[in-house]
Amino acid sequence: MTVKSKLAGALGNGRLILTAECLPPPSADPAAIRRLAAVLPASLDAVVVADNPDEVGGSALACAAILVAEGREPVLSLVTRDRNRIALESEVLGASALAITGFLCLSGEHQSLGAAAAAAGAYDIDSIQLTQALKRMAEEGVDLVGRKLDAPPSVLLGAAAHPYLRPMELNLIRLRKKVRAGAQFLLTQAVFNLDGFTEWMEAVRAEGLERQAAIIASVLPLAGVEKAKQLQARKTYGPIGDDVVARLARAADPAREGVAIAAEMAARLKAVPGVRGIHILSGGCEASAAEVIKAAGLA
Repeated sequence: MTVKSKLAGALGNGRLILTAECLPPPSADPAAIRRLAAVLPASLDAVVVADNPDEVGGSALACAAILVAEGREPVLSLVTRDRNRIALESEVLGASALAITGFLCLSGEHQSLGAAAAAAGAYDIDSIQLTQALKRMAEEGVDLVGRKLDAPPSVLLGAAAHPYLRPMELNLIRLRKKVRAGAQFLLTQAVFNLDGFTEWMEAVRAEGLERQAAIIASVLPLAGVEKAKQLQARKTYGPIGDDVVARLARAADPAREGVAIAAEMAARLKAVPGVRGIHILSGGCEASAAEVIKAAGLA
């Protein structure tokens, strides 16, 4: 799969990759998305457009298309929770027609955890099956049921990696499946515990998986103590230490302290052998990406 894009170039030339998250706002005003594009740093290789991770927002595809028009390179998240294979195939073909080449294949958290508790989930296929299907679309020119496509898409495929899932062998089995299915880059969950992440990276390197797909480690600037405790209770991002919560509680400006914590972690993560890049999860505060990049010396 040959894709010409800034992210593809970064994956190929070995330099540090920088990406950040964009959450489509719950708004029908395209100006809201243009404002997000303006605050995201120009040094980013790509902007990962989230697909209703916690709350219902605007269309990820529409947001990605507007970002393209603003001169930004999006990676479109595709969550199988909300679409069957018919809708997923249609979305990818439509996105490709709009010059979107990057796709992040996700199963998504269950809707009862926040997006819309009363909604029915699709879960027709999972993220690994979707990755494999998109690879076939690009390489063999066939759709999800094997029919020939008039014009196959060019795709750059990403998947999620979960450094804190244990036992380690089961973690690696799932990671190997994603890489074999066609994932070219892997975005991790947000890292707050470096020891657990380093242990995982050692296992990844022992398998040689970091040479088959680019490992991009994620950081999340926490906005305050309440958010930290919420994630700590849900264990959404693995272990968030009491020391992190205490720092936020002591800070005169918790949001600024959250940026400092994320920047410190990013600076340490980029030195871990096998890590190819840093991804900044915005949590809806896209302006924090520039602050993390500056404070961590990533640009």
